[in-house]
Amino acid sequence: MLEVNGKNIELTDAGYLVNHLDWNEDVALAIAAKEGVELTEKHWDVLHYLRDEYINNGGNQPMERVVLKDMGKKWGSKPTSKDLYQLFPLAPTKQGTKIAGLPQVMRKGGY
Repeated sequence: MLEVNGKNIELTDAGYLVNHLDWNEDVALAIAAKEGVELTEKHWDVLHYLRDEYINNGGNQPMERVVLKDMGKKWGSKPTSKDLYQLFPLAPTKQGTKIAGLPQVMRKGGY
């Protein structure tokens, strides 16, 4: 359970939101704090991208190489895998997904 602005938000045992509709930026900040991640503009770009892919693209949870390519389009230069791991040290597609309030990615590997 996570309390944000006086509202209890239900989490899975792994710390993911039970209902992705409970997410907002305050919830993201609370999850990021638990994860030890301080959110910057680039973090928000990735989080909003992951949410958009999931919500508006049939539950898509893109693999790391797709995130790298699409962030490159947004940022004007393609980030490296290392760049994304500096943002999300416990795996961009897993930790990023958690902070974005989306269901846990169950596939193995990032590529």
